[in-house]
Amino acid sequence: MAGHSHSANIRHTKNRRDEKRGKVFSKLGKALMAAARLGGGDADANPRLRLAIEKAKAANMSKDTIERAILKGTGQLEGQSLEELTYEGYGPGGVALLIEVLTDNKNRTAPEIRKLLDVHGGNLAGNGAVAWMFSPKGVILVKQEEIEEDDLMELALESGAEDVRAEDGMYEVTCAPSDFAAVSDAIEARGIQPEMAEVSQIPQNTVKLDASLARRVLKLLDVLDDHEDVQTVHANYDIDDQLMAELRQAE
Repeated sequence: MAGHSHSANIRHTKNRRDEKRGKVFSKLGKALMAAARLGGGDADANPRLRLAIEKAKAANMSKDTIERAILKGTGQLEGQSLEELTYEGYGPGGVALLIEVLTDNKNRTAPEIRKLLDVHGGNLAGNGAVAWMFSPKGVILVKQEEIEEDDLMELALESGAEDVRAEDGMYEVTCAPSDFAAVSDAIEARGIQPEMAEVSQIPQNTVKLDASLARRVLKLLDVLDDHEDVQTVHANYDIDDQLMAELRQAE
């Protein structure tokens, strides 16, 4: 992707979440419960749960809190009944949005998401309107100082990765979602702690934004990320790295 890279996009989202600690824990707890409910409480046999646990630990969630969320997900403790939904929509400038939520009341969440989009220059779309613009991929970010590019390329490709790209001081390793666990395990087995590892939605095409549209899109992404039910927002915007740095400096 030209200009504002996908890796910069998802790191921006992660950094914003790190600034809102209370809501982060709520979101992570829901992710743990949903993963355990769908795939069981054994992290070794449930890659989605293992990833959720890794994210929770990275946010300094306590072991007891993690374990309680898993037990709620498996039904061993009483907990919320959560529904996993994806809303599709558009932001300013025609930026496509996939908004992944975990909610205990979709009749509350849907109107709230619609209102946030309307207020900030976007709109909710029907099922299938923008999903076709994205492809699910495992994405692992490794600092370039951790390993030589040729060594990482060999390691990643042998474990099932599709590509390794170097940009912005990082290596971005991509793979099919089904190979995510094997690739991330292989990297960690070399003593490398990824800067970030997740299954994400990669846009097939991007929308180039000028400064005015970029401000509006980033504001919309921030308010969506603030919503307690929103887990992840995927967007196909393209903002030049220099412009992104200037916008964040001005906050």
